[in-house]
Amino acid sequence: MICKICGKQNKKMNTFKSIFEQYNWDNIQTKIYETTSKDIERTLAKTKYNLDDFLVLISPVAQNYLEEMAQKCHEITKKRFGKTIQMYAPLYLSNECQNICTYCGFSLDNKIKRKTLTDAEIKLEVEALKNTGFDHVLLVTGEANYTVNINYFLNAIALIREEFSIISVEVQPLSTEDYQRLHDAGVYSVLVYQETYHQEVYKKYHTKGKKSNFDYRLETPDRIGTAGIHKIGLGVLLGLEDWRTDSFFNALHLDYLQKKYWQTKYSVSFPRLRPAEGIIEPNFIMDDKDLTQLICAYRLWNEDLEISISTRENEKFRNNIIPIGVTSMSAGSKTNPGGYVVDPQSLEQFEISDERSAAEISKIIKSKGYEPVWKDWDLAYSQKL
Repeated sequence: MICKICGKQNKKMNTFKSIFEQYNWDNIQTKIYETTSKDIERTLAKTKYNLDDFLVLISPVAQNYLEEMAQKCHEITKKRFGKTIQMYAPLYLSNECQNICTYCGFSLDNKIKRKTLTDAEIKLEVEALKNTGFDHVLLVTGEANYTVNINYFLNAIALIREEFSIISVEVQPLSTEDYQRLHDAGVYSVLVYQETYHQEVYKKYHTKGKKSNFDYRLETPDRIGTAGIHKIGLGVLLGLEDWRTDSFFNALHLDYLQKKYWQTKYSVSFPRLRPAEGIIEPNFIMDDKDLTQLICAYRLWNEDLEISISTRENEKFRNNIIPIGVTSMSAGSKTNPGGYVVDPQSLEQFEISDERSAAEISKIIKSKGYEPVWKDWDLAYSQKL
């Protein structure tokens, strides 16, 4: 079968890398920016969308049709997910990291105080989160294989497993066997971001450490899918490269995963580069209108995709995006280990923008006619089967 976008023959693939290598960044970027109004109108007249349509929907000219796109997204999301917003909170366990990444406050070359939570400190942080109502926690660490490794993760999960219905993790890429161990320990979802799919400049942002291996990171979702993890979360760090082209490759990755690991759920996040200790300024600026367009494009293209918005975004944007296509939101987040009660002054990975409490966010969601959901009932159902 011939790919409509790259014009090359598709063959049977083993991993996403094989598909990725069929595409050229510059060619995709040109196609996006050459999209016309007729292309948009023809696409919006459809009832089902494919990857070719996603490329059209993220084009610059598509912004002229943003209102129509937003209205369609509202109806699709309401039909597929109802008027609910899943609530979650990140729990940063460590800021130790062996990588040098030019955009991250945890980067090895930043001369900062490093901290990894002890068992007692983890329990204190968990107690603080439970007191605010959270039942879904996202465990986050830097990438330090000697200290925060699979054994540390399994220990932390064992400590908190009885406290949360949902445990997600965002840590360094692991082997298939280690992901299977996380699955057996009760991990519900794993988030891993390629950061940018621009392979030629990836090395400029990741100058040292295991993360500098582009291919190993690229094939991480394959290992997660093989391990049978219930949900995989993808995304790119918006601000490193042209967001439109990067997002096309992220959608290409999701498309591949959904077809191969069809029993797995998928989510997408939209981290925009935020201020942090010692990091670079964004290479590409993405404004709120751009991000709204991207969210709409994902929702129109993929009705089943879960869409998450974090506290990186400002209050006004988060308030207004609720009815359009979002399915989950964080609230009251701290991006430093011990940030809730143990060590509020430890280094943040990045500055959050929306500092409102979980109770305040819950109130805003209700004011929009939506219901904040603190527990994933789908998992509770699947565990009974």
